[in-house]
Amino acid sequence: MNKTAIIIPARYGSSRLEGKPLLLVAGKPVIQWVYEKAMQAKLADMIIVATDDERIFNAVKGFGGLAEMTSVDHKSGSDRIMEVVSRHPEISYICNLQGDEPLIEPESIDAVIKNVKEDDKADISTLIREITPIEADNPNLVKCVTDLNGFALYFSRSKIPYERNTNIAKFYGHLGIYGYKRHALELMTSLPQTMLEKTESLEQLRALENGMKIKTSVVNFVPVGIDTKDDLEKFRQIVEAKLS
Repeated sequence: MNKTAIIIPARYGSSRLEGKPLLLVAGKPVIQWVYEKAMQAKLADMIIVATDDERIFNAVKGFGGLAEMTSVDHKSGSDRIMEVVSRHPEISYICNLQGDEPLIEPESIDAVIKNVKEDDKADISTLIREITPIEADNPNLVKCVTDLNGFALYFSRSKIPYERNTNIAKFYGHLGIYGYKRHALELMTSLPQTMLEKTESLEQLRALENGMKIKTSVVNFVPVGIDTKDDLEKFRQIVEAKLS
């Protein structure tokens, strides 16, 4: 009991880059690159890909990974992960690792797990990084403000905090990786969508609106998520530079 699982939700359908978990980079599908990074984390007992597509399921099995099929009707990655967790009573802590983040650092995965396991006040944990004021103007980059103990106060697509007085604020961008205590994930996925969540289209606001505590850690790497063909090409170039 009390096992920790990294669960990687992976869908085939994507509005901007269909089938991206299976796109090949240096002979390996993107999902394998993510899985291998998860394997380098030290604090997890198991890694599971949660997918609704047999092609992804078979690809993961093909490289020796563990995968489970889930319903095609889930509205979010959290719901997909909860279906897998519900089959595993031994899982007490969960890391939700996005299937399109092949450059995630294993140490960052461990930081998320460590926070949610060791901080009794943390229901959920996540990562943030310091960004420039120009980056903070980008609505596609989610921002986060925290209290003095590193707990999230709010997430927004808007620039927060608002600069009434300049050259004071630090700005932080959010990285889409989460750690959950099991009860927190169960609660999160059972609650209806909230007003702020629907307004900003940010699922984590449902947790905050319901009084759940999200602990953050600051990291200094810039993630390369794969959402477009340009992102895929950027990742290919990074891999090729390392292999050359």
